[in-house]
Amino acid sequence: MNILVLNCGSSSVKYQLIEVDKKTFLAKGSVDRVGMSGAVLTNTRSDGDEIKITGDILDHTTAIEYILAVLLSKNHGVITSKSEIHAVGHRVVHGGETFTGSVLIDDSVIKGIRDNFEIAPLHNPHNLRGINACQVHLPNIPQVGVFDTAFHHDMPPHAYIYGIPYSLYSQYKIRRYGFHGTSHAYVAHRASELLKKDLKKLKVITCHLGNGCSIAAIDKGISIDTSMGFTPLEGLLMGTRSGDIDVSIILYVMAKEGLNYSEANTLLNKHSGLQGISGVSSDMREVITEMNEGNKKAKLAFDIFCYRVKKYVGSYIAALGGLDALVFTGGIGENSPDVRKAICDNLEYLGIEFDKTANNNKDKEKAITTAKSKAVVYVIPTNEELMIALETKEIVKNTKKK
Repeated sequence: MNILVLNCGSSSVKYQLIEVDKKTFLAKGSVDRVGMSGAVLTNTRSDGDEIKITGDILDHTTAIEYILAVLLSKNHGVITSKSEIHAVGHRVVHGGETFTGSVLIDDSVIKGIRDNFEIAPLHNPHNLRGINACQVHLPNIPQVGVFDTAFHHDMPPHAYIYGIPYSLYSQYKIRRYGFHGTSHAYVAHRASELLKKDLKKLKVITCHLGNGCSIAAIDKGISIDTSMGFTPLEGLLMGTRSGDIDVSIILYVMAKEGLNYSEANTLLNKHSGLQGISGVSSDMREVITEMNEGNKKAKLAFDIFCYRVKKYVGSYIAALGGLDALVFTGGIGENSPDVRKAICDNLEYLGIEFDKTANNNKDKEKAITTAKSKAVVYVIPTNEELMIALETKEIVKNTKKK
């Protein structure tokens, strides 16, 4: 079964065509600078063949038309007919309280995604554009929405209700939703496979550390708490996002600097985090390079980043009542031994015996604790696209049974 996985942003469309039964991709790529001059499509086949195409790609409908043309291309394609795409799986960032799992897309689902525009204005509108584009180009092929927030929908109320008047939750649905759900779900399941134990019998903490960062406490396969909240701003320090902050600070800064809502939002989401503290970069690699050259603010940014993660790990072990596995994933989690070491240092009292040699080896998937460690720490590359494809297959299969 071939499933086209789409992740549509404001000016980009990332995609993979996955042969889901074999859990392998046939082709993958992205269209960047959608709606701008010099748009570029990059496509890579599983055999390494790569092509770049530039052109006027003015909207998501045109972007997906380009993607399909490449997938069908005689020289660079992997299919000969659109009918060889058996379903489309869409990453949709926010399901709100409307969607607690993946769903077959129909008019009511489209309405539900649109109804959540208000709480996800930077993501859901673009996700919906991708769905609409597929209705144009792949009208008879089932589409499935896979929601970033769905994995966290079983959190207990004491974890997702904020300390503000309950009426604001009742009226506006202001609560913790959590994000990166497909990533957390994928690496938690993979950790259970590596441990050769049922996930429903495990206590797992998953750390998705990239430009955006979140951490989840997973008990018996259920996310019982997660660091991102009503929006992806809350929680860990990130590339350009502040993470946890005393809300009075932003009110104070707005008054002092004369900032409006939009300017304050930009300050917290685009000019804070690693970038804001270091003054160097939002990229952890560049921050570490500067730190090693003696840049004190880069060192401070690194220390704050790692301290925040360690603090969340400790609190989530308390929430879980123990720990079987801690997982690092995402661009930083997978590729930065310095970050992993700083987070795992001095956690022996929690049963974590760190293995510095394993941490520094080049294996992409590995355990970085000793054989004596009571809790295992893993590095597991995330595969959100495969998770979306598996979810899509399951929904389509169950729909056909009905």
